[in-house]
Amino acid sequence: MASTNPFNSILKTLEKPDGGEFGKYYSLPALNDPRIDKLPYSIKILLESAIRNCDEFQVKSKDVEKIIDWENTSPKQVEIPFKPARVLLQDFTGVPAVVDLACMRDAMNKLGGNSNKINPLVPVDLVIDHSVQVDVARSENAVQANMELEFQRNKERFAFLKWGSSAFDNMLVVPPGSGIVHQVNLEYLGRVVFNTNGVLYPDSVVGTDSHTTMIDGLGVAGWGVGGIEAEAAMLGQPMSMVLPGVVGFKLLGKLRDGVTATDLVLTVTQMLRKHGVVGKFVEFYGEGMSELSLADRATIANMSPEYGATMGFFPVDHVTLQYLHLTGRSDETIAMIESYLRANKMFVDYNEPQIEKVYSSYLELKLEEVEPCISGPKRPHDRVPLKEMKADWHACLDNRVGFKGFAIPKESQNKVAEFSFHGTPAELKHGDVVIAAITSCTNTSNPSVMLGAALVAKKACALGLEVKPWIKTSLAPGSGVVTKYLHKSGLQKYLNQLGFHIVGYGCTTCIGNSGDIDESVASAISENDMVAAAVLSGNRNFEGRVHPLTRANYLASPPLVVAYALAGTVDIDFETEPIGTGKDGKQIFFRDIWPSSEEVANVVQSSVLPDMFKATYEAITKGNLMWNELSVPSSSLYAWNPTSTYIHEPPYFKDMTMSPPGPHGVKDAYCLLNFGDSITTDHISPAGSIHKDSPAAKFLLEHGVDRRDFNSYGSRRGNDEIMARGTFANIRIVNKLLKGEVGPKTIHIPTGEKLSVYDVAMKYKTAGQDTIILAGAEYGSGSSRDWAAKGPMLLGVKAVIAKSFERIHRSNLVGMGIIPLCFKSGEDADTLGLTGHERYTIDLPISASEIKPGQDVTMTTDSGKLFTCTVRFDTEVELAYFNHGGILQYVIRNLIGSKQ
Repeated sequence: MASTNPFNSILKTLEKPDGGEFGKYYSLPALNDPRIDKLPYSIKILLESAIRNCDEFQVKSKDVEKIIDWENTSPKQVEIPFKPARVLLQDFTGVPAVVDLACMRDAMNKLGGNSNKINPLVPVDLVIDHSVQVDVARSENAVQANMELEFQRNKERFAFLKWGSSAFDNMLVVPPGSGIVHQVNLEYLGRVVFNTNGVLYPDSVVGTDSHTTMIDGLGVAGWGVGGIEAEAAMLGQPMSMVLPGVVGFKLLGKLRDGVTATDLVLTVTQMLRKHGVVGKFVEFYGEGMSELSLADRATIANMSPEYGATMGFFPVDHVTLQYLHLTGRSDETIAMIESYLRANKMFVDYNEPQIEKVYSSYLELKLEEVEPCISGPKRPHDRVPLKEMKADWHACLDNRVGFKGFAIPKESQNKVAEFSFHGTPAELKHGDVVIAAITSCTNTSNPSVMLGAALVAKKACALGLEVKPWIKTSLAPGSGVVTKYLHKSGLQKYLNQLGFHIVGYGCTTCIGNSGDIDESVASAISENDMVAAAVLSGNRNFEGRVHPLTRANYLASPPLVVAYALAGTVDIDFETEPIGTGKDGKQIFFRDIWPSSEEVANVVQSSVLPDMFKATYEAITKGNLMWNELSVPSSSLYAWNPTSTYIHEPPYFKDMTMSPPGPHGVKDAYCLLNFGDSITTDHISPAGSIHKDSPAAKFLLEHGVDRRDFNSYGSRRGNDEIMARGTFANIRIVNKLLKGEVGPKTIHIPTGEKLSVYDVAMKYKTAGQDTIILAGAEYGSGSSRDWAAKGPMLLGVKAVIAKSFERIHRSNLVGMGIIPLCFKSGEDADTLGLTGHERYTIDLPISASEIKPGQDVTMTTDSGKLFTCTVRFDTEVELAYFNHGGILQYVIRNLIGSKQ
């Protein structure tokens, strides 16, 4: 199927300045195509990948031409294959990927192949950035205590990943406690340019976390994907993506004194949300770029999911190279990076005349116009200038319930809730802060805002200000480097004095892991219906996400988090009202504790040093005591524990043979679920806590797991038994078979019984009866989730018939051997008179050669209905997956059949 790369004629040698060579590379200038010079830098990365991987099967010459002709093709929503240079896995989402690799080894072994051939074909970086529940906050030993709790809860999962780190080649596992995945990626894992077997090419990455985009600040193209796409990529399979439009975002001037990178990112987020950038790349350019540190760029790039873009991309320039020096990359590596990118016209040198790039649309921001701000109280793009905050807060109290409203009656807005905090009289008002968190994501990659926060703390301590003891304060750095420079600067002690002790290195308050607030505070809020506030330096503040009892949640820079903690309320005008009273009885104002940009820059210059990065990341290879004490087997095949409720061998390869099963139709299938429009992956995929009355809870109780130890679906993603039971278990799911009743149940058609979706699916499976799903438009929209496709497959679903599919979810269904079919235009289940009580037969050709991408097939029902659907196998590669029963089976058979 594969052939010699037709672009080998442009393979050039990159010489070293002092003799010798760096390696060979596919030269874009050697194509002599004037269209390439005008391409956005981010599109050039897609182009180089397509050229280097062109085999006329998975990636074709016509795909390369589509990308070169981007200006004309991108408005047409054309699809292209993309092979990223590496894959980034996070703890929770990484476990199923490693489970699948382990299963593939077992299957390979049973088929008589060399099981050690099963390894990631592209580099895989797996970071265990365990979610730190902030159980312990205001104490010197918070890190250790929280870490011990994490290991206690997740020991089995950690041990499994530790086994994977030694069992699989091409896989690096970063132990827990090292840092959050995005920051470790930025400071340590990002290659910028790869040199693999003497071939140079740009670093690009897909990751199983939406904030993988932080790496875009380093000039590495990266974004978040679901688990199945990540698995496919690491097994050398192409991802299908729409060739995106690119918004050119021009930056001019420089930030004013005292304005932070967070103020800038909240401004950019609001602008891009308003412009509309969903599914697009955003590429930053202009003379203002030279004024933005790499950390500032990474802060903006991190927020891509909040403004809706696939990427917020910053091309490599001198600022990037300086950051690579700072973070301990070698001089030789940096020389190779610069030489390669210059040779391939992918480096931006602001000392040279700039060739005007063509963009799909344009935006412009003068940096001096950015002003201090925060965002909230319920969405990241609802930006509020700091000077307008008090007025905005009062408007929110007045407004009807919504994104900017709480509908508190006028007579209740000044209510005071009195309570006793550990024997001390205390009181709460609307807008009082009960959680103040400097969180690991977005901002802690940025020394200027972290040290800025520490300077605020120092000034406040000198003046005698304190944070009220019932405010839950926490500091979760994104990596150990932050701890090192906070101590080097001598400023950590002031953060500690105000209660901002380091609680751990992982996802915290931003993802809902704020932990409990004091019982007396919780009671005061609940009993008096107070609108309590949380202020955090994260990127998401949607309702209910931070804490159930904080109805108002604001995103702010780390120094502003400290300022609001000191003020104790968001109901304050920092320009005119004092933050508090100092030790000498004087009123202290915001301006008295706010550092200048020069003060911050001086501390950054003296405190953030290359040796810190080297020392931090050398320690990763040594692990930590708890990680090192985990006992794991040395065998290359995993010893499955049949009683484990965390790690379980899924039945994907049961009865697999060397011969592909070939295409298969569906005969007399029952309808498991009948949906309308806009069923999202949140409806399908197991997520959140495990409900006490659910099939998953029943399974855990039967296996001796106490209810308090259920943990979440996320933590049990490595156990297919749990995840299958949690599929379609969303309490808000609307299934037409239930005739108006909402919830995770369905009807067993033969008997009329109403049971959980899982129980009905098992009745059909036990009886040897296939099932299908009927759906409306945009089936599978929302975040891409692997279990949204794996779960239905385990339930026995053979096909989904919908008006339309979200593109990645459609691809995932194919990858798991489920047939996606679309009703013809103007038709759906309702217009065809389908109730879901029929039995369905799908007449597919039995020969693989007879099926073509996008062909029509005939559907019949036992009620005599006959209609036509389009089979949504969109490429020859997808047909190959289906012929083999799924992507994993395809890879196994190919490896056994190859000489690899």
